Amino acid sequence: MNVVILQSNYIPWKGYFELINDADVFCFYDEVQYTKNDWRNRNKLNNINGAFWLSIPINKVAVKLKISEVNLPKTEWQLEHLNIIKQTYKKAPQFNVIYSFLEDFYLSNPWENLSEMNQNFIQKICNYIGIKTKIVNSKDYILSGDKVDRLIYLIQQLNGTKYISGPAGKNYIDNYENLFKEKKIELEYKSYGPYKSYTQNTKEFNNFVSVLDLLMFVPQNELLDYIKSNYDSI
Repeated sequence: MNVVILQSNYIPWKGYFELINDADVFCFYDEVQYTKNDWRNRNKLNNINGAFWLSIPINKVAVKLKISEVNLPKTEWQLEHLNIIKQTYKKAPQFNVIYSFLEDFYLSNPWENLSEMNQNFIQKICNYIGIKTKIVNSKDYILSGDKVDRLIYLIQQLNGTKYISGPAGKNYIDNYENLFKEKKIELEYKSYGPYKSYTQNTKEFNNFVSVLDLLMFVPQNELLDYIKSNYDSI
């Protein structure tokens, strides 16, 4: 049973969705501290001038809270982000379909909690792409012990036999690999790309932008292939 455990991000890049697709069970891990200037509340879009940040304004007190405890400001930012996305991608071939999808998401619900909003958005995008992975939330499980012990115990509760970590996880897991071996959990570090390229707003291809960029340019029935690594560029 392949398990992936990650914090929720705001409209993540396609590599995040590839990780979800790699897993049998994907677990949102938002019962950890919120980090400033990270991916929780922002990501990059790509206009004709290149990549730029799309950020949700978050109160400074958030750095003292768990991600799941961070509240969102009033709904003005939702309409603002929707309009920025519209101006950025209005000439993209899939714009009409994706804009309808986004309009419903941003305008039908006055989102009040960052974690709830991110998780809902990610799950809707997974459904649109065609990712069938089971998605769960760490708040529904027992979280005890220090950083690595807690992670291992969560993997065990998810019946994981293999834990797939993003490359950044190596920074703190490397020194604890014996603990994974003791618990008979195989450890794998994800290696992203090379990804198949697609038409963007800019001539120079940029992999490291929100998945929204991919959704705007690639038909729905081709998306699952585009989030998988090891395709030759065209």
